[in-house]
Amino acid sequence: MCSYIENSGLGPQIESSDALDLWNRSWFSTNQFLLEVIFHNRMTKYKCLTNELTLVSAIFVPYYAGLDLRYLWGFNTFMRDSSGLDLVKWLAGKPELKRMQGEDRFLISGRIARDFRRQSNRKSDWGSNFRFLPESEKMSMLTIESGSWKYDFAVPYPTYFHPSTDTDDFQWQELMRIQNRPFLFSFVGAPRSRHKGLIRSEIIRQRQASNNLCNLVDCGSIGDKCDNPVNLMKLFQSSVFYLQPLRDSLTRRSTFDSILSSCIPLFFHSGSVFISPKKLRLGKARINQTLLQGSKDEELAMREEVIRLIPRIIYADSRSRFETVEDAFDLVKGIPKRIETLRKVILTEFVHLAIYFDHQSMQLPPCVLALSQQCGGTFSFQSQFMPSG
Repeated sequence: MCSYIENSGLGPQIESSDALDLWNRSWFSTNQFLLEVIFHNRMTKYKCLTNELTLVSAIFVPYYAGLDLRYLWGFNTFMRDSSGLDLVKWLAGKPELKRMQGEDRFLISGRIARDFRRQSNRKSDWGSNFRFLPESEKMSMLTIESGSWKYDFAVPYPTYFHPSTDTDDFQWQELMRIQNRPFLFSFVGAPRSRHKGLIRSEIIRQRQASNNLCNLVDCGSIGDKCDNPVNLMKLFQSSVFYLQPLRDSLTRRSTFDSILSSCIPLFFHSGSVFISPKKLRLGKARINQTLLQGSKDEELAMREEVIRLIPRIIYADSRSRFETVEDAFDLVKGIPKRIETLRKVILTEFVHLAIYFDHQSMQLPPCVLALSQQCGGTFSFQSQFMPSG
């Protein structure tokens, strides 16, 4: 993982001799689990940091929860839970940060929300119990896939594209509008024979009978084709649709890589407007025939909608700043607003108890940064809870 720490968590810069200059300045081999590092670096440059506790509206806790799950495999539950317990113990020792029972705190994770909600102490069970700890359960967590929990909020997976300027972003969007797409659909993955009921085997079978309408990258074969950013982006850019069958979680990184390439993602779970997975498994639906039924105007309209999403699913290079475009990081603006709403409710509930708080007597810890309420509030805590090694 060490090489992926380069460039403020974006990873090693990609150089490609057969691509546009955009490859050489805006593209990086980014690991999705480094989202916490990427986000933390952006937070340190947030425009409204303050050290005045009376002006703070939200507290950012840079605990690298996803990276800490390096203990996910082969370790007992005590090891998996230890860093989270250390964090909440440290927070509990800061009386100046005990406002709102933790509801004014938020953190980021490069893993899905359920990885932190293990419900038993059996070693065979997945993940940690961090989000079930009383001291952390009311923190807001920004995570690459949330779920139905009240305090979890979904943010995009990091892609390989991290532009430095608005112009880089606009140029990429325009390039995707005119991109030649010889393949009707594409798929990246491997058969999973041990898992019954999955449709990926049928997708791969239909690809073989699609008369070159499908572009397939088989991740079960030898080589690093599925880990090569240049190869993957070329695949998405050459396809009209990208097939997104259900995996371990509802989404995956390739969902956002396909959006970045304005390759229209096709989902098979409930609510999909295209192809029923049940009919596909029974051989009653053909992918290519279904997709070819749509008109060219419908295809162009869908692609334009996907292109419109591109700025909001990318994380710009934290070493620069967009002038007019809002990227995925700007989703954080909703957190201080939500916390301010909660604070007003709490103040209303307590006003009849005549509880008085001497704001002037409270000082922030020297390691803390914060934002004023006018722009949203943020603290940045000590790095002792970030995994080492």
